[in-house]
Amino acid sequence: MPASAKKSRRVAVLADSDTRWKWGALTANRLVSAGVSPDSGEPDIRLDGYLLRGRATPTARQLEEVGVRADRLSEVTAAEFLREMAREPYDVLVLALVGGGVQAMLHGLAHAWQGRTERPVVVTGYVGVVYEKLTDGLLLRHGADLVLANSRQDADRFRAVYEGVGADASSVTEVALPFLGGAAHSADRKADDDSYTVVFAAQPSVPQSRQDRVYLLDRLIGHARRHPGREVLLKLRSKPGEHTTHIEELPYQKLAQRKDLPANLRLVYGNMGEVLDRTDLLVTVSSTAALESLHRRIPTVVLTDLGVREAYGNHHFVGSGCLASWDQLDDGYEPEPDPRWVDRQGVATGGTYEAAFDRARHRVDELLGAGELPPLKPYYTPVTAPGYLPGILARHHLAPDGGPLPGAPTADRAPGPVRRIFRHAARGAYRHGVQRVAPVIRRMGEL
Repeated sequence: MPASAKKSRRVAVLADSDTRWKWGALTANRLVSAGVSPDSGEPDIRLDGYLLRGRATPTARQLEEVGVRADRLSEVTAAEFLREMAREPYDVLVLALVGGGVQAMLHGLAHAWQGRTERPVVVTGYVGVVYEKLTDGLLLRHGADLVLANSRQDADRFRAVYEGVGADASSVTEVALPFLGGAAHSADRKADDDSYTVVFAAQPSVPQSRQDRVYLLDRLIGHARRHPGREVLLKLRSKPGEHTTHIEELPYQKLAQRKDLPANLRLVYGNMGEVLDRTDLLVTVSSTAALESLHRRIPTVVLTDLGVREAYGNHHFVGSGCLASWDQLDDGYEPEPDPRWVDRQGVATGGTYEAAFDRARHRVDELLGAGELPPLKPYYTPVTAPGYLPGILARHHLAPDGGPLPGAPTADRAPGPVRRIFRHAARGAYRHGVQRVAPVIRRMGEL
């Protein structure tokens, strides 16, 4: 264990949704707490959390469900956050944002830290399976000191993209998803046991169409009726009115209201790890929950009913041995994952998971020990992407040089009651537009 790993570190995490807060906070813990479980309460890290104000800013309930605590947690605009970073002496900064948000913060931080010889080590990455916009998302994250890859396969793909455009690929660092864990599934539990529990892990944006989502719900209902001795759970990500990483136009809760649900089927919320504690079969279209399930050796199925398609993300599981249909599940089929595929996905079933962050932790210690870090240098600049970068920065009220635009929203104190009411109303109008108006317009226009 490096001696520096025992020191107290000041760490900041900027996140824009509940799932990214979970990823960012747990990643921060694993990066600076050598050999220490993030749940152990060891006092070697002070964690300050910043929630970027936007459509997906998590609610108090969502934060409670995530279960990751911060020493300080505040909601900020981009300008407020950058101002805070200009004056606070952090050791490590984790950017847990969408790609455009990461790129904007990298340029904003580069501007805020001009002339400084010391700055935090900047870390970013992905909250789960990377199945779309690989090149776009990676180049938007380029410029951080560490770009974390959750598996050997991702690390190889990330380096190939950076090297392919002539960008420095040394930031790519292989780790694993920081929230894997929990007791392994008992191999003695069989599909005909009375206590057998099937969990369908729903996703907010996959699939999107009403027809496909109703189909999946009907098949889940049918499975529950066909196997009345099983407990069947529909695991939901958010409650009505809440947003998470992706927009959910047609929540399963709303669709389920029109159905006659059998007594052995229930809708559940809560921490995914706690739900997996009682799961004997995990079913999903392409959720990252499949990797959590595989890590615990729980039989896991990635559905093929709607096709194996890039748009659904289930193509990522080709070769996994987990692809199957509801017809097969109804008949009692249980998949056998391919150990070689599982190994390449960073799902460490052999007890080596705790070592997955050693390389990244050593790299952070190395950079902090250098005493002086070079300025942040993203691949995208006003020279390399003059038609793309300014728009990304402007969405966060930043000028092309990373400085704040005139009139950028800031606040020296908590928002007053009028501002809070207006913000709440605006978010409500946005949700109404996404979940009520947009689907109606699409149906009327046959879009």
